[in-house]
This record gives sequence, structure tokens and C-alpha cells, in this order.
Amino acid sequence: MAVVIAALFPVFLLIVLGFVLRRSLMRLETQWHGLERLTYYVLFPMLLIQTLVKADLTKVPVAGVGGALLISALAMSLLCLALRPLLARCAIDGPAFTSIFQGATRWQTYVALAVSGNLYGDVGLALASVAMVAIIPLVNVFSVAVLAHYASPEKRSVGSIVMTVVRNPLIWACAIGLVLNVTHIPLPKIWHEVADALGRSSLAIGLLVTGAGLHLEGMFRPSLAASVAVFLKLILMPVLAVALALWFGLSGSNLAIVAACSAVPASSSAYVLARQMGGDAPLLAQIITLQTILAAITMPIAIALAATWP
Repeated sequence: MAVVIAALFPVFLLIVLGFVLRRSLMRLETQWHGLERLTYYVLFPMLLIQTLVKADLTKVPVAGVGGALLISALAMSLLCLALRPLLARCAIDGPAFTSIFQGATRWQTYVALAVSGNLYGDVGLALASVAMVAIIPLVNVFSVAVLAHYASPEKRSVGSIVMTVVRNPLIWACAIGLVLNVTHIPLPKIWHEVADALGRSSLAIGLLVTGAGLHLEGMFRPSLAASVAVFLKLILMPVLAVALALWFGLSGSNLAIVAACSAVPASSSAYVLARQMGGDAPLLAQIITLQTILAAITMPIAIALAATWP
């Protein structure tokens, strides 16, 4: 537990620093919007590509890690859809349901990669990248489709939904990194120097942006919808993923990475998508804030239990 907390502490310290900076030194929304776009479209995709290029995927259980997280994300998505009638009877409307869905299925990639790297170095980063390849396309397709069906004031065509997913830079980064890894295309030294520099900065800036996006309003009196999303993401999702990982025969560091990737809070990019497509953005902001704060407690427990599993 002490080792896990030591790995998590710098991650959450950067999130807290981002929260403080947003309310002191960098108060303009445009400043953080620019950093968010830079991270999302340049820095973070470069980290993904470079991590996958350098990863020796023959030495990591790609099928086990990817399969456990992919199936758990699919199961959580289907569970949320199955709960829709019950949630509707609890006066949770369509836009609010989309925030529960995103809060339960999306994951904070900056936190997952930072924690995995702090715990297990390059092997941890490689395993977390495999997790991203498995999860990112699925949850993006589902999130856009659910928002289009339950929240969008104008129903979007299938082609429009597909284009929204296709334009996602993280999906392209995963695809490019995998192709370069599999084909063993030689890259010049300057590529690695530039890519490594950009990649190193992406996690720190991404965590600062995550902290800047936190909203403490309503934190101490969470709504029913927010409470449901927190339980599904921080409690049920790790249980599902770790159970599936055990079924796939994973143990030790591999099992701990699955626990880390499944126990992270929802991504702040979900909030941006909610604003663009008519979701309940204030509710999602509350969900992400609650999850990020509570994950400081739940993540160490989930990872430590998985890492010491007999």
C-alpha cells in the first residue's frame, strides 16, 4: 500500500496544483483551453505513439490486459443502458443519463498512464497503452452514440457520429503507434528526441489541466445521478475488470495495471463532449470532481489488493 500511495501522490499533487493555479496565477479560461487543446491534439497523442513504438509487446500479455478492460468497458456500457428505465423513474432525464453513462465508462488517461509509469516504469506505460488501444475506440463510439440518442437536441446521422469518432486524435495515435510497432519501420534519432520531449511534458500538463477543470460546487451534497456514476466507476468497474483479468490468468504487475486503469476517474474530455452535444455538463463536472477526489482513496486500495493477490 505504501508503494502504491507513493506512486499516486505526485499524480494527485499535480491535479491539486492545477486546481490552485486556475484560481490564482492563471484565471483566464482561454489559457487552460489552449493547454487542453495542445495536450489533446499534440502532446498526448505523441506520448501514445512513442510509448507504443518503443514497447516490446511480445513480453506483455496484450490479450489478457486488453481483453479484460475491453470486456469490462463493454459490460459497464450495457449495464448503464439496462439501468436507463430505472433511472428515468427516478426523475433522471436523458441529458443527465448521458452524464452518468460517460462518468461510468470514460477514463482519465493522464492519471492511468502517470500511475502505471510511476509503479512499473516502461513496462507499466506499455501495458497502460495496450489498455488505451482496447478502451478508447469503444468508449468514444458508445459515448457519442448515447449523447446523440438521449441528449442531442437534433438527432445526428450515423455518418456524423462516425466522423466524430474518426476525428479523435487519440484513436489515430493508437493506430499509428501500433502500425509502427508491428512493421518495425526505422525512425530517425531526431524523431525519438522530439517525441520523448513532447511525451514527457504531456502527462504533467494533462494532470494540471485536469485539476483546473475541477468544480467544488455541490461536492458535499451530490445528487443521486452523481452518486450512481461514482459507484459504477470507482467501485463496480475495478471489480469487473479485476475479475475478468483473473479469469484471463493475469497476476502481479499485470493485474495491478488492470486495476489502475479501471479505477481511474472519468476523463475531463467527457465534459467537453457533453457541452458540444447537449449533455448535462454541470452534472458531469460534479461527477468528475467527486471521482477525482475519491479516487485518491479508492485507487490505492484497488491497486494494492490486485498487486498482492495470491
